[in-house]
Amino acid sequence: TKLNRSHLTMGRDALILPCLGRTDIDRQACGPQAVTVEDSFSMIHASRGQLEPASAEMRSEPAIVAGIAAATLGKRPVDWLWLVGDYARIRELIAATIPGFAGFDHRLHRPGGFYLGNAAARREWKTASSRAEFKAHPLPADLLPEQARHGGVEADLILQTLRSHDQYNTTLYGLDDRYRGVKGMRDVVFVNPADIQRLGLQAGQQVDLLSLWDDGIERRVRGFTLLAYDTPLGQAAAYYPETNPLVPLESFGDRSHTPTSKFIAIRVLPNTQKTEQPLIASGQ
Repeated sequence: TKLNRSHLTMGRDALILPCLGRTDIDRQACGPQAVTVEDSFSMIHASRGQLEPASAEMRSEPAIVAGIAAATLGKRPVDWLWLVGDYARIRELIAATIPGFAGFDHRLHRPGGFYLGNAAARREWKTASSRAEFKAHPLPADLLPEQARHGGVEADLILQTLRSHDQYNTTLYGLDDRYRGVKGMRDVVFVNPADIQRLGLQAGQQVDLLSLWDDGIERRVRGFTLLAYDTPLGQAAAYYPETNPLVPLESFGDRSHTPTSKFIAIRVLPNTQKTEQPLIASGQ
């Protein structure tokens, strides 16, 4: 709902769908609508926009999804455009489908909404033993393809990508990270001081990050500031989406099929081109 830099760097083409935010009035065939949200306390409540949309061409998220579905599926398995005319119709289908949502639309009009409920929060375990059960799975020794492992190039570090404090998903609200003491910058890489010394580098130095894979594609981000940080030996961390270019599309979880953004084999090299100096860096 808010255009940001990552929307413009996804590939050769980017499809931008102007979307209403939750602060915008959402008018459909049956009048202004309320979307529903669940907060961190499992309370389900309505959210109604109060502001006129910036453009009449903007559509709500449900309208965009329903429009795509109607264009591709027609009225199968539901009449998509009829559904989106009144969001209560969508909530009726949710109530008939998902446990805990009986009377969804009616309960939504209670002041403050309603509590969805969570058996685990009540310490009720839906297991054969009626107790919480944990399983440990071994971590892979190496996620690199065999060709990359035996190609004579060793990884310097294993990189994980993460968010800063001033960030929600890929939307950036600022350049500060009070979690890690970084101000006014995002092109940074957190590395253990012992690893920095092992690699013959210095904290504060500008470096390039080069990911290792076996498809002949060079995946590199340039001009990152090296910050000494208490990461585990052999491990590094950096913000996304700035480091998304380092993640090979062919590297994904066996069952989840999600990108392995927490396990990227990289080399750390002195910066190969002049970059602007950071404003403030205090994460050492």
